[in-house]
Amino acid sequence: MMIFVVGTGLYLLLNFFYLHGFGAFFIAVFAALALCLLLFAALTVEVDGRDVSLCFGIGVIRKKFPVNGIGSVGIVRNPWYYGWGIRKTPDGWLYNVSGLIALEFRMKNGEKYRIGTDDPLGLLNAIKLVMPDKPDEG
Repeated sequence: MMIFVVGTGLYLLLNFFYLHGFGAFFIAVFAALALCLLLFAALTVEVDGRDVSLCFGIGVIRKKFPVNGIGSVGIVRNPWYYGWGIRKTPDGWLYNVSGLIALEFRMKNGEKYRIGTDDPLGLLNAIKLVMPDKPDEG
C-alpha cells in the first residue's frame, strides 16, 4: 500500500514538472528516486529451518544467512548516524530500512551482521527455535 501511495505521489510530481517545463533533468532525478523506493521501501525477513533470508523492496536485493553458521544473536540499538540501507559499519554489515533497533548476528566465522526490525523479540525467538545449538544472547 505504501509503495502505491508514494508511487502515485511521484507520478503526480513528474506530471507537474513536465507541464511546467522543468525538463528532463528533474524527471531523471525522480525516476532514480522511484527506483530506489521500489528497491528499498521494505525489508522482509523470513526464518526457516536452514536460513534467515532478507528481501528488500520488490525482491531484487536478497541475502541469506545459514542458521547453522550463527554463533550468537542478540538485540542491539544502532546509533542514529548508522542510517538506513545496506552499509558497512564499525559493528559489521547493516541491513535496515527504518528505526534504530536491530538483531545482531555474530557468525561462527567471526563476521557480524545487523538486521533492522520492528519486532526484535519475535525475530529473535523465531531464530532461536530453528537453531541447532542454543545461541548466546549478546
